[in-house]
Amino acid sequence: MKNLEVFTHVSTAYAYCNRKHIDEVVYPPPVDPKKLIDSLEWMDDGLVNDITPKLIGDRPNTYIYTKALAEYVVQQEGAKLNVAIVRPSIVGASWKEPFPGWIDNFNGPSGLFIAAGKGILRTMRASNNALADLVPVDVVVNMSLAAAWYSGINRPKNIMVYNCTTGSTNPFHWGEVGYYLIHCFKMNPLNQVIRRPSIKFYTNNLLLHYSKGVRHTVPALLLDLALRLTGQKPWMMKTITRLHKAMVFLEYFTSNSWVWNTDNVNMLMNQLNPEDKKTFNIDVRQLHWAEYIENYCMGTKKYVLNEEMSGLPAARKHLNKLRNIRYGFNTILVILIWRVFIARSQMARNIWYFVVSLCYKFLSYFRASSTMRY
Repeated sequence: MKNLEVFTHVSTAYAYCNRKHIDEVVYPPPVDPKKLIDSLEWMDDGLVNDITPKLIGDRPNTYIYTKALAEYVVQQEGAKLNVAIVRPSIVGASWKEPFPGWIDNFNGPSGLFIAAGKGILRTMRASNNALADLVPVDVVVNMSLAAAWYSGINRPKNIMVYNCTTGSTNPFHWGEVGYYLIHCFKMNPLNQVIRRPSIKFYTNNLLLHYSKGVRHTVPALLLDLALRLTGQKPWMMKTITRLHKAMVFLEYFTSNSWVWNTDNVNMLMNQLNPEDKKTFNIDVRQLHWAEYIENYCMGTKKYVLNEEMSGLPAARKHLNKLRNIRYGFNTILVILIWRVFIARSQMARNIWYFVVSLCYKFLSYFRASSTMRY
């Protein structure tokens, strides 16, 4: 390839997630890629599936594992090429280009954001204090272009690796993601939500399974039962099952934190002139997270679900209706439970009469005070 000036390889910041501190270098691979390929050629799918857990070791999945192998292959095979490696973390909606919040697929966190906005996703494994290393897609594109430019102009002797992350320079946590996500979807709801948006994060297995049962499985079964009784096809439980499978892929990353060295990224920013810094913006220190999450939520509504903004008033009305139904149901439930206790317990009856009497006296006092004031 005579005219190849630069070869830019897009990897992932989690290629070496078995380390807590990750520098901008290519680490030794877990196995020799060539030997692995030779071994896999004579294995059938069943045998490959059997050895995969032992093969990937402390990495969460084969995607991360093969990304680590790919970096090593690029390093070895590209020894005579001008190579740059860009490692984005969790890629999300755009920050500025082509416009704020642009996204066109359900990949990564986008699908979970939509599920939360619809009121379907209400609990998942995550740590409120774990770093949410989201990086806008336009930052990844800009960094890839800037990295190619730098390597093409300066032709460094060694492979340049860039950790395209946000956690080290502009930290944001999953607890904050959940807060801003729910706040945005309550202010600007999606169309035809199933339940009011709400989400809880847990790291404890017992609490997580309990919450999934109460907030996911039981409501899904009840909705499917109602659909069957009305002659419609049940679908909620299948949706919850698919959602739980999708959540497994992200749980590892929402429950842990890493520290990425970004010296090469900082150097790259300093090499850009003022005009290029604006055109190819990679300075995530300027990123305002609350605004970004709001644009992200609106982006899923406009560009993924193709919902018209003119439908927002109706969506808000529907959300308020769900709120009133919930409050009414909870009130009736509390009254029924309390009535059962009153019927069976003299102490409960005494407490009930005392509370009612106290409320009556307070209202009488308030009414008398208001009359005397005028």
